[in-house]
Amino acid sequence: MEPTQAGSIEALAREKFACPACGAEAHWNPGKQALVCPFCGTNSPMEAPPNAAGSVKEHDLVTALRTLPDEKRGWKSDKVSVRCQSCQAISVFDRGQVAQRCEFCGSAQIVPYEQVKPPISPESVLPFVLDQIRVRDALRSWYKTRWFAPNRLKSAALTDTLHGIYVPYWTFDAQVHADWTAESGYHYYTTETYRDANGRTQTRRVQHTRWERSSGSLEHFFDDELIPASRGLHAKLLAKIEPFPTSQLAHYTPSYVAGWTVEQYQLDLVGAAQHSRQRMEEKTHRMCAGQVPGDTHRNLRVQSHFSQQTFKHTLLPVWFVTYNYGAKTYQVLVNGATGTLAGEHPLSFWKIFFLVVFILLIVGGFALANR
Repeated sequence: MEPTQAGSIEALAREKFACPACGAEAHWNPGKQALVCPFCGTNSPMEAPPNAAGSVKEHDLVTALRTLPDEKRGWKSDKVSVRCQSCQAISVFDRGQVAQRCEFCGSAQIVPYEQVKPPISPESVLPFVLDQIRVRDALRSWYKTRWFAPNRLKSAALTDTLHGIYVPYWTFDAQVHADWTAESGYHYYTTETYRDANGRTQTRRVQHTRWERSSGSLEHFFDDELIPASRGLHAKLLAKIEPFPTSQLAHYTPSYVAGWTVEQYQLDLVGAAQHSRQRMEEKTHRMCAGQVPGDTHRNLRVQSHFSQQTFKHTLLPVWFVTYNYGAKTYQVLVNGATGTLAGEHPLSFWKIFFLVVFILLIVGGFALANR
């Protein structure tokens, strides 16, 4: 791992992000890309961290899995953690903020969370780009096109529960060399004669496959394979709003997350590395399958060797709405950098019922007209 600059860390921990005009606490504003005072509106230019001119560092995965220095842990600022006893998500707030309910599921069953060992520090962050106004407009448009959602859902639009949160992610890089073997199938056709049900002679074209052994190799570099470490957001929805522009990651400083809720990862580095390897193996297998010549193939075997394995822990911006309808919880997520939206919603039984009846009437009408 790269050595930590202790002086820089201590300086970040002491920062209060006070408004230069009135002294109140300034928060990161995505629309203005600056720290803004919520009381007097003063914009405060954020000073770049000491190493901002360089790229965000990748860390050697093998070394990290063996040991991780304690100086790589913690939030580098004064934070308070709470755990929801309903969905088990861990939220991290600035000290002084009061959490009455879980931001993910709305449960009031939240308790202070103390951990035996501080979490691994994020070293990069993708700041929010979309502000709340633009996200609300996108949500309203999305709700209006949910034709089979209950009318009450669309009219309410549910944007009063909109939250912005920094979601924990692991990213992994690796160089893979893969050797593969397979049997390639080449189609060819013959014409055969047969008798139909009426005893008449007919001909038809019949497909056959000729099999030949084949082999090859693949070189590929996986760059920033994303593994979410969130417990509070639905994994299928997160996958739909990816990718995030990780080439625009900034070095983490507490000022970027000032005034925002941060979710703490609950998939640790070991688990994330296992997930990442599995995904890379699956993608490697698909890429090798794409190299096999012929019209089809079978018995594909792939042997992969991974090297140059690195990782980083980062925070990515997500706007979300969570709501209960009946006994089920639904979420709508918006990528805070690109605006990509994915959501869940209930279905109206009566709308679907009347659509089915309408279709049956039309089909029945055509059937009667053609008698």
